[in-house]
Amino acid sequence: MSALTPRPGIMKIAPYVPGKDSIDGKETIAKLSSNEGALGPSPKAMEAYAKAASELHRYPDGDTSKLRKAIGRHYGLDPARIVCGAGSDEILNLLVRAYCGPGDELLYSQYGFLMYAINALGVGATPVAAPAKDYGSDIDALLAAVTERTRIVCLANPNNPTGTYVTKDDVRRLHAGLPKNVLLIIDAAYAEYVSKNDYESGVELVDQAENVVMTRTFSKIYGLGGLRLGWMYGPAGIVDVMSRLRQPFNVNLAAQIAGIAALEDIAHTDASRTNNDIWLPWLSDELKKLGLAPLPSVGNFVLVGFGSKERAMAANDWLMNDGLIPRLVAGYGLPEHLRITVGTETEVKAVQASLARFVAAKK
Repeated sequence: MSALTPRPGIMKIAPYVPGKDSIDGKETIAKLSSNEGALGPSPKAMEAYAKAASELHRYPDGDTSKLRKAIGRHYGLDPARIVCGAGSDEILNLLVRAYCGPGDELLYSQYGFLMYAINALGVGATPVAAPAKDYGSDIDALLAAVTERTRIVCLANPNNPTGTYVTKDDVRRLHAGLPKNVLLIIDAAYAEYVSKNDYESGVELVDQAENVVMTRTFSKIYGLGGLRLGWMYGPAGIVDVMSRLRQPFNVNLAAQIAGIAALEDIAHTDASRTNNDIWLPWLSDELKKLGLAPLPSVGNFVLVGFGSKERAMAANDWLMNDGLIPRLVAGYGLPEHLRITVGTETEVKAVQASLARFVAAKK
């Protein structure tokens, strides 16, 4: 028995379990468990990645200056207020390490991203989940849960795994109700898919406040999940703290080069968004016709209700047998649901056909 004792909270963590990526003994038709970009990475990003091979003996740009400038140009932001990381996961982890600790509370919405609670426990803080409303973030419930120990509020907008979103007015209402010493993190990983007029990714609020940051990722619409690349936009003071805390060379050379190329390939990004605009509503409508209960979603996925845990598990097994990999979400407190990524036309139609056979067989 080791005499070493980990910090308080770490042994309370249930390790994060990612979506499956293969099926034992079966050829996979479609991996739809991790909300990856349906069309894959940009051809320009792949070309840039391949060209980077001869430079792999070099350390990457430790300041990610070219990448930050490219992000700034693309989104109209000040590069000096951008911090890049190994996925937005690293950014979220660094923010919690910087502003939370033993005796503090990190607040998030029920059904929010699992990593919020994991990061809080990792620094000895207490994760607090405010009750959701219609599977989405309830601003009044979040504000009611704020205490003198609250240090961070994490808001996934859009939310994973539910696909719900909070309007820009409600985000501002949430911020207005928070003490100045509480950091509001707006996790906008799926922002590029949202076309709602009342949605705002968080940029405007960051520009107006000292205690708000927005995190983003290249893992979704840009299709670079395998390279682990994310970024944050925030006030100068928080950027300074993050720059002191992050590891040197935390974003690898290939990720930086491919990320810049992906931003420049507007046509590929538009095609990825259009694919989602077409097939997300189509799949949702078809599942409703089958008597299932897909939640309204603004992401590149849909959370489908099957009425019971047993039926959801049976549907999962059925889809897997057909070579289609959905995501079980019992870990989010949603055992009667499956989350299904919106894939290509072929993949989406395969899901519909498989579930149609499932519903017919289980009547």
